Amino acid sequence: MTHKKDQALAAARGSRTRRFGALAVLVSGGVESAAMVAEALNRYERVYPIYIRKGLLWEKTELAHLKRFLSAFQTDGLAPLTVLEVPLQGIYGHHWSLGKAATPSSRAPDTAVYLPGRNLLLLSLSGLFCSIRKIPGLWIGVLKGNPFRDARTGAMKKIEGLLEETLGSRIRIIAPFRGLDKGQVIRRWSDLPWEKTFSCLRPKHGRHCGRCQKCAERKIGFRAAGVPDPTRYA
Repeated sequence: MTHKKDQALAAARGSRTRRFGALAVLVSGGVESAAMVAEALNRYERVYPIYIRKGLLWEKTELAHLKRFLSAFQTDGLAPLTVLEVPLQGIYGHHWSLGKAATPSSRAPDTAVYLPGRNLLLLSLSGLFCSIRKIPGLWIGVLKGNPFRDARTGAMKKIEGLLEETLGSRIRIIAPFRGLDKGQVIRRWSDLPWEKTFSCLRPKHGRHCGRCQKCAERKIGFRAAGVPDPTRYA
């Protein structure tokens, strides 16, 4: 398995002919973010990963996993991780994402994990980052079936227009995996080091809790992909 993972990482380091210039990628610690980084490194000369810290319950563990995952790509094409800050404690109040209410369980629907304005905030802040650095493209990890309004193609096109109108920058916002579910993403990049990724709402001692809605989604994704789940659940 290690040999196969090394081959997958080598492919992402540039075995294909480079076709484009610079790209920014909005990343968390999850499966789709990991796959986006690998795919972006196949398509672009320079990839800028951006993590936006909002003061939420899981971010310390998530960010640690993300840094470990990115360290696997030893290539000049991958820029250092940029961490931006947009604290939401004063806005969200007694929200479950801050540990102020019960975490959505494994049986909760997707709508239960809604974070108000999440994509609007992520795309606006990272769009400013791209504008200042003249980066013409921005990827976000929206998957098939995402039910939230700010994940719709129309909403993203409006954010593109707002960035152009207010900053004078034409930044194309793309959801490259919009037509895929989590299982299809895992299957497509089956040899990535998934054990370095993280998708949990209430981590326990640096591990996935195994009981929240995101852990359940992760387990289902690996089963659907037919790929062994390397995750250590608490």
